[in-house]
Amino acid sequence: MKRNILFGTMVLLAGSLFAADFNPMGEVRAAIVALGGLPNYSWQVMVEPPNGGVRFNGPTDGKTDRSGYICLTVTRDDTTIEAVLKGIKGAVNTPENGWQSLAEFGQAGGGRNRFLASQLEDYLPPMGQAANLSGSAVELKKDGDAYAGGLTENGAKFLLASGWPTTRDNAVPVTNPKGTVKFWIKDGLLLKYEYHVQGAVSFNGKDQNVDQTITVVIKDVGTTKVEVPDEAKKIIEAKKKKN
Repeated sequence: MKRNILFGTMVLLAGSLFAADFNPMGEVRAAIVALGGLPNYSWQVMVEPPNGGVRFNGPTDGKTDRSGYICLTVTRDDTTIEAVLKGIKGAVNTPENGWQSLAEFGQAGGGRNRFLASQLEDYLPPMGQAANLSGSAVELKKDGDAYAGGLTENGAKFLLASGWPTTRDNAVPVTNPKGTVKFWIKDGLLLKYEYHVQGAVSFNGKDQNVDQTITVVIKDVGTTKVEVPDEAKKIIEAKKKKN
């Protein structure tokens, strides 16, 4: 679902580059395209409050390069989990079970693993997520060092519903969605973005209020090295052959 939205957003991003004079939206979109053209980069994701909704509890560190691999280190409470993703395939490494496919990881360890596996299945690196955010942004204006604006109702709803295990077949009901977004740019390159979403998500017959801010900081541009463990690569390549 996210990848279909991303394709449409990328068309808009490419079109914005032909604008004669860049308005705030044009500058943001050009900076996102520039990020996508980099050979490699790293990032860190922080969620406040850390236990809000069903997002990863602690910081998530990621890196990617032109190989298409995404390597993540996810902190949940006192546990560190590694994940390697490529396209729609992935592998997860936990202290208890070692390297597993995303499907195997989601089936082990109860509901929390299913939530995390669902999020990893649709995970987008900063370039992709920022593209989606720009497609949902409205009335972007310069605000100090940032470009800030609101999110459309559908955009906020999509972010609130994302990552819940049932979203693939039956969208999780969301009420009163709203949100804001900020982008930081330097020398024509996206360096950081942040979005704040609020709303009520209904899951298993219960409403859960979500009010959280997600901040993504991009770093180590051009110097990031992506080293994929052999165990993870075997799992991802094996799953490809079966399909």
